[in-house]
Amino acid sequence: MKLAGRVSDISESVTLEIGARAKKMVKDGIDVVSLAAGEPDFDTPDHIKQAGIKAINEGFTKYTPSSGMLELREAISRKFKNDNALNYSTNQIVVSNGAKHSINNVFQAVCEAGDEVLIPGPYWLSYPAMVKMAEATPVFIATRKENNFKLTEKELSSKITKNTKCLVLNSPSNPTGSVYSREELEVVAKLAVKHNFFVMSDEIYEKLIYGNTKHVSIASLGKDIYDLTITVNGVSKSYSMTGWRIGYAAGPADVMKAIGNLQSHAASNPASMSQRAVLAALEDRQDCVEKMRIEFGKRRDLMVAGIEGIKNMSCVRPEGAFYLFCDISKFKMGSVAVSNRLLDEARVATIPGEPFGADDFIRLSFATGEDKIRKGIERIKEWAGKNG
Repeated sequence: MKLAGRVSDISESVTLEIGARAKKMVKDGIDVVSLAAGEPDFDTPDHIKQAGIKAINEGFTKYTPSSGMLELREAISRKFKNDNALNYSTNQIVVSNGAKHSINNVFQAVCEAGDEVLIPGPYWLSYPAMVKMAEATPVFIATRKENNFKLTEKELSSKITKNTKCLVLNSPSNPTGSVYSREELEVVAKLAVKHNFFVMSDEIYEKLIYGNTKHVSIASLGKDIYDLTITVNGVSKSYSMTGWRIGYAAGPADVMKAIGNLQSHAASNPASMSQRAVLAALEDRQDCVEKMRIEFGKRRDLMVAGIEGIKNMSCVRPEGAFYLFCDISKFKMGSVAVSNRLLDEARVATIPGEPFGADDFIRLSFATGEDKIRKGIERIKEWAGKNG
């Protein structure tokens, strides 16, 4: 029996595939250092866990409104106002099963056959798959390492057509760690308003920014761009809550109503006890986030220094998230080959850049302890010395 065309060219996420392979090697007794993780190694803060446990013990285990419980949407509304200078009412917010679910909802709600979605590269590998599942066409925009992989006005303008429906904006970025400044976002906003296309702003790494860099939400730059932006965020990365599966999106009321209707049929509602835990995450003390951010900053510096000492490898210093995007072009074998050989020969798990649209790079994660980072970098250095 033939499968539907929308799934015929959708493959398994490479990040999950390599992670699973590395875990199996560890289970088989092989000493593998994983620098592939897309999640923090920290435990979920205790006060957040306790809120989830309390919800279960109190019997808060039933359906909630499909768009999320009102108290949580109110808390998210306050978060947007306090952190991002954005005013969203509760009917403009939909809570979903992770930010990935929120992003997929956006594409399903605004895209259809014939539409084009602009995706700057390097990009998170799930964006193109989700665009295709919405029957739209992903249009990739190449960015340059020397510009920290951020869009320029010329690069964006060259890809806009009458069919452009949406632009994907990811700041801080997975996989590059780049963060757009206010001035750079103003250029993007100007073009979106001029050509009347949506911006899906993925801000999941918003709280993980280092040095003097500041996060700016593009929707905060004025009413015109606010009316065209769907802002996506969540708690997975900042609060180390990946398995709790809660993300959220906010945007124009008509778009969010459509997303709410879609979700009501596709998923009913996000897990009730997880929503209670997220309410505690957003409303209670925030020192846990800052502690993790500071630790990630130390790990970033450690990993950057390590890569800078390896022959034939280089990287752009990330301003946010917890990834290092490393140039491996001098090995002349492609990122999949490099990642596979690093795993097989050096016992280090990395993510190839090919599915991110950048085959001359591999992604390393510093969402792991300093000892593992040192050990992994040493193994990569030894491998590079033999293969340079």
